[in-house]
Amino acid sequence: MNHAQRYMAQANRHIAELAVQIFRQRAIVKHALDTGQRSEMAESLLDALEGCLCILEKHRIFLLHCSGSSGPLKYPQERGSFGIADDGNTIPARGDEVNGL
Repeated sequence: MNHAQRYMAQANRHIAELAVQIFRQRAIVKHALDTGQRSEMAESLLDALEGCLCILEKHRIFLLHCSGSSGPLKYPQERGSFGIADDGNTIPARGDEVNGL
């Protein structure tokens, strides 16, 4: 496995782990809302986790570009405007469903 492949594998691993954390946090928020408990802190953490996912997805796109092109890549200016993944699927914007979560 070369240098670029190791970085891509690491990014994919972080994205997968974060998706699991987001899934769990959504369940915590739902439970709080369903039982009438305060949910502000749980929702704030969920928002932070989803923000981290956006950043990791941008990083993954950067890695994809670096592995397939020699030109510089400019990150999208607006969060959520990520484009197309290498498998042809649209990468979700923040707040969109991720992997059926």
